[in-house]
Amino acid sequence: MNKFIISIVGPTGIGKTDLSLKLAAHFQTEIISADSRQFFKEIPIATAAPSNEELALIPHHFIHHKSIKEAYSVGHYEKEVLDCIEKLHQKHDILILIGGSGLYIKSVLEGLDAFPKVDPKIREQLNLSLKTEGIMALQKELKAKDPETYAKIDLENSHRIIRVLEICKGTGKPYSQFLNKDKIKRSFTSISIGLDATREIVYERINKRVDQMLKKGLIEEAKAVYKHKGMNALNTVGYKELFEHFAGNWTLDFAVEEIKKNSRRFAKRQLTWFKKNKNTQWHDYQTPFKTILSQIETEISKLSNH
Repeated sequence: MNKFIISIVGPTGIGKTDLSLKLAAHFQTEIISADSRQFFKEIPIATAAPSNEELALIPHHFIHHKSIKEAYSVGHYEKEVLDCIEKLHQKHDILILIGGSGLYIKSVLEGLDAFPKVDPKIREQLNLSLKTEGIMALQKELKAKDPETYAKIDLENSHRIIRVLEICKGTGKPYSQFLNKDKIKRSFTSISIGLDATREIVYERINKRVDQMLKKGLIEEAKAVYKHKGMNALNTVGYKELFEHFAGNWTLDFAVEEIKKNSRRFAKRQLTWFKKNKNTQWHDYQTPFKTILSQIETEISKLSNH
C-alpha cells in the first residue's frame, strides 16, 4: 500500500490550519506541524498556533513540544519527524503536513542539503563582526563571496547570512555550490497543495490577524518572555517589535504597525519560496473544500495505480 504525505503550504494567515483540520477529519488521520515557531510552548499567540479546541479535534505532532530555552534546529526536526512519520504510517496511509516554514517542509519531503563541517570559530568571528560593524558589512561580504545566494536570501536575516558566510569562508566555495545535490528517496509519496490570494487580500488578512493576536493577549505573552529576548526562538516577527517598545525605543502604535509590515514582508518571502516547487497545486483561499479534496483524491488514485 502506498503511503502519502499531503503538504499544505502558503503565506501566513491564508487558512492552512482550517484546511488541514478538514483534510485530517476526512481521511481520519493526524497532523504534523512544519512551523518552526509553533514548536515552542511559551509563545502560542504570536505564532498563531492552533487553539486548544483545534488541537483536541485532531492529534497534532510538533506543536508546543519544545521550550524557547532549548536549542532546536531543522536538522533535529528532520530526524525526529521522519521517525514520527514512520510510526504514524503504520496506522494511517495518509498524513497531513502543514506549515509556513519552507526549509522545514523541504527537510521532510526531500532532505536537507549536505554541508561540510566548518571551524566554529568562523561563526564566532562573524557574530562579532555583526555586533561591531552591523549587518550591512555582512551583506557586502556575502555579495562578494556568493552573489547567487545574495540575490535569493532574506538580507535582513542576520542568522541566515552568517550561516551562509561560515560555509563560504570555511570551505572557500560559494554556499550555492552545495545546494540541490542528489535528492534522498523517501518512503512516501508527497502531494503539495498551496493556498493563495491576491496580494491585497493576503495583506488585509495579515493585518486583521495581528489585531486578533493583540486582543488575545500578545503584549502580555511578549512581556512574559522578554527576559529571554536573546533566544533565537524569539528572533521573530511579533516579538522583535514589541521588545523595541518595551525597551522604550518605539511607541506601541509604531511597534504594531511594524509587526504588520514585517508580517507582510514575511508572507511575500514565503510565497517566493513555495512557488519554486513546480509540483504544488495552487488554489485560491476561497476554493470550496470539496474541490480541493476531489483533486487530492484523484491524485492519490492516479499515484496508487502508477
